[in-house]
Amino acid sequence: MYVNETDLVVSFKIFTKVQKKNIAVLMGGYSSEYEISLNSGATVVASLDKEKYQVYAVHILTEGWFCVIDGERFTIDKGDFSFKDASAKKVTFDACYNTIHGTPGEDGKLQAYLELLGIPQTSCDFYESAMTFNKRDTLSVLSSYGVPMAQSVYVNKGDEIDMSFKNLLAIKVGYPCFVKPNRAGSSYGVSKVYKEGDLIAALDNAFKEDNQVLIESFLSGTEVSVGVYDFGNGAEVLPVCEIVPDGDFFSLEAKYSGKSQEIVPARLDERETADVQGLTKGIYDLLGLKGICRIDFIFHEGKPHFVEVNTNPGLSKESIIPREFKAAGLSLAEVFGKAIEVAIRNNS
Repeated sequence: MYVNETDLVVSFKIFTKVQKKNIAVLMGGYSSEYEISLNSGATVVASLDKEKYQVYAVHILTEGWFCVIDGERFTIDKGDFSFKDASAKKVTFDACYNTIHGTPGEDGKLQAYLELLGIPQTSCDFYESAMTFNKRDTLSVLSSYGVPMAQSVYVNKGDEIDMSFKNLLAIKVGYPCFVKPNRAGSSYGVSKVYKEGDLIAALDNAFKEDNQVLIESFLSGTEVSVGVYDFGNGAEVLPVCEIVPDGDFFSLEAKYSGKSQEIVPARLDERETADVQGLTKGIYDLLGLKGICRIDFIFHEGKPHFVEVNTNPGLSKESIIPREFKAAGLSLAEVFGKAIEVAIRNNS
């Protein structure tokens, strides 16, 4: 039987269309970072190859979970993470691209839920996500391996801030110091405290975000942030980004209002660059991380000191990771696509 070339091309396109994977891009969340997450999610939705993927924006919000199509909300069935579209057709997902900063997408809750349903997702597994979202626990693990870091003291909401505590803080941490929520990101609730008289106000600010607070000694030096990922061939480290805030530190306003400089590649010498990239890879492997992560450091007395790890780093146009991928010569469409394919392969 004769089949002309036009028919073959049409048949191939139909077959290709049918084979598109349904990808849910998870965004939003329950924390103060939800608007930032919506921006990150929008970047992923816009960047993913529409020839390969049928991309859906899924908003995980306190008022409900919704797939948003042309401004219309379709409620997600939490029983199997599906929804019915405008034609009442049930839509399920082959994988999720997780861009939620904070709870429930960065602290392991969604990861555990999706694992139970057998749906692959792009960020770390639930335990690693929960552990790294807790700054206190992460510092405890890494300090046992000799990773340089600031001195710290922990406070729970309701603890008495008496003179013995203040004396311990002055001796172990000193002033100035940083007061930050233990489980929060994007510098929400973070204050730089110069004297004891400002401590209570800073604690109250941090307790708005979390009932556990971390107080860290001030590290003087160049602040850098380093992206790292594993797409199946071992951890790969991105070019280093140097952060130069206009104010005292890399605050929420500095991060998202353009009041800082993010310089890629960082103005480090070869040894400093090798040191911080090597430490980044070591921490990524040591903690058993997956997907695209970002690890922050401060060069204090010539040595990179660990600050924190972000397992769902920001991906909006103001964010560091997209700049580092660009400096590495990698497109976001390529990077996000590989993250999805690796997640699917690891789940099979």
